[in-house]
Amino acid sequence: MNPRAGQTKKRTRIQALNEAKIFEAALDIFATFGFRGTTIDQIAQKAEMSKPNLLYYFRRKEDIYISVLERTLETWLTPLTELNPDGNPIEEIGKYASLKLQMSENDPTASRLFANEILHGAPMIEHVLQGSLKNLVDEKAGVIQKWIDDGKLTDVDPYHLIFMIWASTQHYADFKIQMRAILGDEVDQPDYYEKAGKTISTIFFEGLKPRH
Repeated sequence: MNPRAGQTKKRTRIQALNEAKIFEAALDIFATFGFRGTTIDQIAQKAEMSKPNLLYYFRRKEDIYISVLERTLETWLTPLTELNPDGNPIEEIGKYASLKLQMSENDPTASRLFANEILHGAPMIEHVLQGSLKNLVDEKAGVIQKWIDDGKLTDVDPYHLIFMIWASTQHYADFKIQMRAILGDEVDQPDYYEKAGKTISTIFFEGLKPRH
């Protein structure tokens, strides 16, 4: 779903900047208050825009919410699209897990917003989950299965492997409060995600090696 200004043939630099401001503000407000608790006025104030100006880009709150979710999903799926069938399987999967963990570190708000939508049954983006998301996962599961059939990986279910990577990496964004309760200020230390990445990589590297 594109903003109305984005549907015009000639899109100005100001329009692009305003759209970016709206997306950034909406992400923060939706993640804080949820869809029902968020108002257009809150988003406009956060974006430092007038309400009429914001409504030039989006007619309804629903349109903003869906656009933010779709953009978030597109960003979070990018590392999976880069899984190279011709690469070293264990290195490719390790790189994918590493990129996902980096996204949890750099953009936890987007992850939490998306997780909250999923927990509520994904009413706004179910069509995307059953469409582009499913198609991409099916494609990459096929790549992993080919590696398994060729004896390059141990025999695991490709779909559950992908789910495990999601769970292992996005947990660091979605449940950071829980981790902080256990680890305290350690979650703010420079080597926190480095330790997480090494642990995750070791588990996957050793667990996915072919058994001969």
